[in-house]
Amino acid sequence: MARKQYNKQEKSRIAIEAIKGQKIVSELSSEYGVHSTQINKWKKQLLDGAVDVFSKKVDNSEQPHVDECDRLYKKVGQLQVEVDWLKKLSGSMT
Repeated sequence: MARKQYNKQEKSRIAIEAIKGQKIVSELSSEYGVHSTQINKWKKQLLDGAVDVFSKKVDNSEQPHVDECDRLYKKVGQLQVEVDWLKKLSGSMT
């Protein structure tokens, strides 16, 4: 059975409901089919990230650099495997 994936809108809606306190976490857990521990984690993440909402400087410039680094590390790994394979192949030919 595949695990259910929740998008960020669903996570935030569930976390906001938990913060409101109109329903207890166990009620939200049974209503949405999410473990209560997970709801508490989302709630904590929302509360911890709330400070960033009101910050003047938004630092979204770091994400493209992280994506580029990941892509380059993947490429380096691929090239290293190819080099190792070619070394092995050339050693068996001589």
